[in-house]
Amino acid sequence: MGIEELKQHIVQELVPGKQITLAHLIANPDRILFDKIGMAGQPRSAIGVVTVTPAETAIILADIAIKASGVALGYLDCRENGSLIVSGTVSEVEASLHAILSYAAGTLRYEICEMTRT
Repeated sequence: MGIEELKQHIVQELVPGKQITLAHLIANPDRILFDKIGMAGQPRSAIGVVTVTPAETAIILADIAIKASGVALGYLDCRENGSLIVSGTVSEVEASLHAILSYAAGTLRYEICEMTRT
């Protein structure tokens, strides 16, 4: 018999870091957008979207956003994707996103992205 081949088994596992990968402000969105994301009853002038890992952090960020500027909470997924959607005036949403990024970077020591805006 020949030389036995050594078979190698590689296990790949996703280990998400502590990071905010999206912090986006949508200023003056069309009303249809509010309808499509299930926020028809919240006619506001801006939407803020945040994604974070680990997903449970979305709970903390939602609390910070609400306390920082009085935005309304539109959506929170803290079990799978770590998504957060808030609405309010442009200045409220902007203030909430700045507060989220500041807390995540300074206190939680997360890697953060820059806030973007459309």
